[in-house]
Amino acid sequence: MERFKGIAMIIIGAVLWGATGPMMEWLLTESAMTRSFLIIVRMIVAGILLLSILKGRGVRILAPLQQKVWSRQLILFGIFGMLGVQYTFLGSIESSNAIIATLFQFLAPIFIIIFISWRQWTLPPRAQVIGIAVTIVGLFLLMTNGSFAAFALSKAAVAWGVAVGFTFAFYTLYPVRLMSEWGVLLAVGWGMLIGGAALFIVNPMAVISGYEPLLDWRIAGMLALVVVVGTVAFSLFLGSMKYITPVETSILSSFEPLTAMVISVLWLGQVLGIWQLLGALVMLVGVTGLSIAGSKAREE
Repeated sequence: MERFKGIAMIIIGAVLWGATGPMMEWLLTESAMTRSFLIIVRMIVAGILLLSILKGRGVRILAPLQQKVWSRQLILFGIFGMLGVQYTFLGSIESSNAIIATLFQFLAPIFIIIFISWRQWTLPPRAQVIGIAVTIVGLFLLMTNGSFAAFALSKAAVAWGVAVGFTFAFYTLYPVRLMSEWGVLLAVGWGMLIGGAALFIVNPMAVISGYEPLLDWRIAGMLALVVVVGTVAFSLFLGSMKYITPVETSILSSFEPLTAMVISVLWLGQVLGIWQLLGALVMLVGVTGLSIAGSKAREE
C-alpha cells in the first residue's frame, strides 16, 4: 500500500511540476512580469502557506532555526537549493522554452555522480559511465537538432540549462540530513521563504515596481495557480522518496517533461524538431540507466 502511495505521489508531483513550466512561460511572455517578481512572490507565498499549515498541525516550525547547525543548512538550502533551482529554471525558460528547461533538469544525475566520485576519489562504475555517455548524446541531439552546422539552442539557453542541472543536483543532495531530521515539508517551507526573502533583499524593486501585471485578473489567477501547483508538486516529489526506490522515481519522473511537452504543444503551439524529440527520449533512457546502475551499486 505504501509503495502504491509513493508511485501515486511521484506521478502526480511530476505531472504538476511539468505543468508549471508552460504556466510560468505564459506569465513571462504574456505580461510584463519579471523573473525576479515571479520567483519572489511564488517562494514567499508558498513558504508562508506551508509553514502556516504545519503550525496549524502543531509542528514547532521555529525549532530548526534555534540551532546554528540546522539554521545554517536551511539558509544554504534556501538560497542555493530552492532559489537556485527556481532562478535557473526560469532563466532557461526565458532563453528557450519550458520543454527544454524541464529536460535540462535530467543533467542533475551526471553532476551527482561526478561529485560523489570526486568525494570518494574513485571512478564511477562502467554502467554509470555508459549512462552518462547516453545522456550526453541525447543532450547533443536536443541542442543541435541533428545538425552539426549550427546549434538549435542559443549559447544562453545552453548555459542556463546546464545551470539548471547543477542547481537541481545541489537541491537533491544537500538537504538529505535536513529533511531526515525535520521532515520534507518543514525544510521546503523554510527553504522557499528564505530563498524568496534573499532575492527580495537583493532586488526589492522587483516587487515594489512589478505589481502592475497583477491588476489583470488572468495574470493574478495564473500566478496563484503556479504558487499552489508548484508547492504541491515539490512536496509530493520529495515525499515520494520515502516509499519507492530511486529507479522507480527516475522512471516515473519522465511524466514531467512529457506533461510540459503536451501542454506546450496544445496551449503554446510549441514543438521540438524530430532530432530534438529523439534526443529527449535518449536523455530519459540515459538517466534511467544511471538510476538503475546507482541502485545496483548501493545494493552491492
